[in-house]
Amino acid sequence: MRVVVQRSLNSLVEVNSKVTGKIDKGLVLLVGFTNNDSEENILKMVPKILNLRIFNDENGVMNKSILDVKGSILSISQFTLYADTKKGNRPREIKALKSEDASILYDRFNEELKKYINVETGIFGADMKVNIINDGPVTILLEN
Repeated sequence: MRVVVQRSLNSLVEVNSKVTGKIDKGLVLLVGFTNNDSEENILKMVPKILNLRIFNDENGVMNKSILDVKGSILSISQFTLYADTKKGNRPREIKALKSEDASILYDRFNEELKKYINVETGIFGADMKVNIINDGPVTILLEN
């Protein structure tokens, strides 16, 4: 499981010119799954994301979590996080989990996050237009 975490001032996702998810201050998560990923990966990743201290405190030090700042999450499925580019210039997604299985894990991931925080999403497998105002910029790659 890979998650690209971006601190965001405001972001949104559109499918067919319709907004399906929108947040103000919070995190944008680009989420990908690979073979052998399971609910166990999700249960390890969710607390890591929720407690990741990448928001500034009153002294301008990254010392607060998404929970501390009462932000929201925009979660976007992105199978290309597992694109293989070792041979040639055309990415191959051979390491990404099959769509049917990844969809189940993605939904489970979002359900687990929603127990603690507001979560907006795109549509799994859709052609999405994602507008991200990356704050900082702060971008962290998490993997387990």
